[in-house]
Order: sequence, then structure tokens, then C-alpha cells
Amino acid sequence: MPNVEFKVGHKDYTLSCQDGEEKLLRRAAGMLDAEARQILDQAGRMPEPRLLLLAGLMLADRTSALEDRAAAAERELARLKSNPPRIEVPVIPAEIGEVMAELAARAEALAEKAEEMLGDEEDRSA
Repeated sequence: MPNVEFKVGHKDYTLSCQDGEEKLLRRAAGMLDAEARQILDQAGRMPEPRLLLLAGLMLADRTSALEDRAAAAERELARLKSNPPRIEVPVIPAEIGEVMAELAARAEALAEKAEEMLGDEEDRSA
């Protein structure tokens, strides 16, 4: 079993942990140390049991707030999954396609007529 050394507040600690859990233990100890240092910065030196208690309570309070936010997010996600927002995509009626095809045919006929007229004018001027 590996031993992990860390500091919380003003005291050094060594704990054993399972193989592969060293990183997790260091991270948790770092969080506890950050809270302890914040307390020491505000209140000054204090007995170790009180410091650990206050730091643990601060972390528990933060964890509780995060759990509340996670639960609210899970409820909102469940609500959205059970009643997804309706998204409507406009559908072009078939009649519009027919009208567009007729307009395109008319435009082509007008273009041909215009080309013929231009061709006739060019022949006259030559």
C-alpha cells in the first residue's frame, strides 16, 4: 500500500491508500488544505481538531450546494426529455412547387423571346 504525504493547514500527515488512489487522496487533501488555509488566514492559528472540523464543514457546505445544483439540473433535464420543446419546420405546399415551375417556364419563354428580338434587331442593322 502506498503512503501519501500531505499538509493540511499547519500540520503534516501521512496516510496509506490503495494502489492507484494516490492522486485522489492528494486532490482531496489539497481541497481540505485550501479550506484550512483560508480559515487560518482569517482566524489565525487554532487547534488542529477545530481547524479540521471547520474545513470539513466548509467543504460539506460547498458539496451540499453543488448537490442541490446537480439535482436541479437533473430535474430540468428530465423535464426536457419528457416534454421536449416542439420545433416546427415550415413545409412548402405542393402547389407552390407547381407555381414555381410554371414561373420558371414563363421566364425561360420570355428569355427566348428576348433573344429572338435581339437577334432580329442585329440582322436588321447588319
